[in-house]
Amino acid sequence: MFEIGSYCEILNKSHRRCIKYGIEKDRVFPVKIFKGKEFNIILERNNELIKVAKPFMEILYDFLRGSGFSLYITDKDGIVLTIIGDEDIIEDQAKTGIVVGSDMSEKSTGTNAIGTALYENCSVQTSGEDHFITAYYAWTCSAAVIHNEYGDIIGCLNLTGRRQLAHPHTLGLVAAAVKSIENQLKVEKTQNELFKAYQYLNKVMNSIDSGIFAVDTNGAIRAMNNSAFNMLELKEEEIINKNVGNILDNWEYILDQLRTGEAYENKEIMYSGSADGSGKKRFNLTVYPIRNKVGNITGMVGMFKDMQNVYNLVNKYTGKTATYTFDDIVGKSEKILKVKEQSKGISNSPSTVLIQGESGTGKELIAQSIHNNSNRRNNGFVAINCGAIPKSLIESELFGYEEGAFTGAKRGGHPGKFELASGGSLFLDEIGEMPLDMQVSLLRVLQEGCVTRVGGSKHINVDVRIIAATNKDLKKEVEKGTFREDLYYRLSVIPIYVPPLREREGDIEILINHFLKAKAIKLGKPIPKIRYDIYEKLINYTWPGNVREMENCIENIVNMDGSTSFTFETKILEKEQLNYSIEALEYNMCSLEEWEKKAIINCIDKCNGNMTKASKVLGINRSTLYSKINKFKSLKKMQSQL
Repeated sequence: MFEIGSYCEILNKSHRRCIKYGIEKDRVFPVKIFKGKEFNIILERNNELIKVAKPFMEILYDFLRGSGFSLYITDKDGIVLTIIGDEDIIEDQAKTGIVVGSDMSEKSTGTNAIGTALYENCSVQTSGEDHFITAYYAWTCSAAVIHNEYGDIIGCLNLTGRRQLAHPHTLGLVAAAVKSIENQLKVEKTQNELFKAYQYLNKVMNSIDSGIFAVDTNGAIRAMNNSAFNMLELKEEEIINKNVGNILDNWEYILDQLRTGEAYENKEIMYSGSADGSGKKRFNLTVYPIRNKVGNITGMVGMFKDMQNVYNLVNKYTGKTATYTFDDIVGKSEKILKVKEQSKGISNSPSTVLIQGESGTGKELIAQSIHNNSNRRNNGFVAINCGAIPKSLIESELFGYEEGAFTGAKRGGHPGKFELASGGSLFLDEIGEMPLDMQVSLLRVLQEGCVTRVGGSKHINVDVRIIAATNKDLKKEVEKGTFREDLYYRLSVIPIYVPPLREREGDIEILINHFLKAKAIKLGKPIPKIRYDIYEKLINYTWPGNVREMENCIENIVNMDGSTSFTFETKILEKEQLNYSIEALEYNMCSLEEWEKKAIINCIDKCNGNMTKASKVLGINRSTLYSKINKFKSLKKMQSQL
């Protein structure tokens, strides 16, 4: 409450302001009354204030009902937002313009409890002549300012009655109601912030691919995210508030371990969603303790990941992925097009593939293309070179090992290539180099579809598409006893032969141009102009190292700006190796041109249509050979003979 002197001074200053504003004492209505769309905007802006304040207004009015009072709340500018009260007084107030939407600020309505309280930022009571406008002398008004949690004015609560009902306690009632409104606004703010935080946390948790669950010290599951429900194939009502033993057999051991300060991280667990143990899943589990202020554990949070997803992630970031597709196989020869067509046709088959061909022909490129063209493309492609791993390690590399299986074994064990490739493809390169004892183990895995880690006893189901490759003739290896016959037939369900470069008619020129462009880009150099003599050697060379050898040779040429330090050793079959010579041709009296034609036809025939071999035997380059063929008048007849 104000002291008499200070209170009177507040009213006197207000009256002086009204004179300055030019308020007419004999006016009846406020200067401004908001209506329609303009007022609806004000209501929307103050929706939270109205929602919180109205219940307290109703409580206060219950005490005053029938006593000739009305309550109304305004925004920070003095605009009346809502009114409740006795019907007769509301009607009388309306006659003087006090209605919803009225501007009760001093500039609009002169000195009044609302306008002056908002201006002075304090509780004010006005009665009779305290008002500036004479039409309001009939009223007594008690107003208290409403603040937000930062102390800013957001509105005002006013209690109005007839002048003769004036009493100091009415201002106390209003001030108490305002205090309750302010407290509730703080509560609402806190609850809104908590709700927002919960929503935010909930969104974050459900956006994580890993399964997450929270457990109290009694083992009751209190929360779980959507990924966990999906991975465990459970519904919320089936698991929330149920015992965590449904997921973890050893949760008490985990809790005890956390209490001692030990970490429980990246442990493999088995989960079965059915009583008979079918549909078992392997998860990687990490558990974190929840502690109170004094450090005692009050629960724990578990995070688990599907092991297959872990393997796929490992494969993705360790390069164990297939990068090549059939579009990366360069060439238009009949033989390479046939290989591509055959490989595309069997891409989705689960059957094992055996790719055979000389070194450097692109067997892994074919294997990766098959994987990327299959329905397994989104899972891992894992490659292992059976000839590059020591015999003592190949078993643990393929099948993995358990912790303590041998000296130096990683803590927690290690998955093998079969587990890493599960759901995808496993490329067994140089399969002909695999030791005989390992061939037995590999055959068993192919037949049973599961592996057992070295030092372990658990069977781990794997779903792997096997693609094997070799530069050996495995049939001959079977005859020599270095390769198991049953494994050979198990692997060669779909045999694919990749032809050497010398048999790919017309592809040498295409590959030269392709590698020139690719290597120039790689080295940041212009495409060089190759000397004619070097280009002739490139065309006529037999490329015993196949495409890999050519690629390295072209890189050498690009580095040396069209020259080369590459040595073209003649590997082509000589005349005597072909059991053929020019002198061996049957001699008939004929023109030199006819004799040349006969020589060319016979030479091409003896070379089985290989133009590179034929041009070498005839002592001319391939372009010259094609030129001579095109000159023959009987070209069509000769082509039919070919």
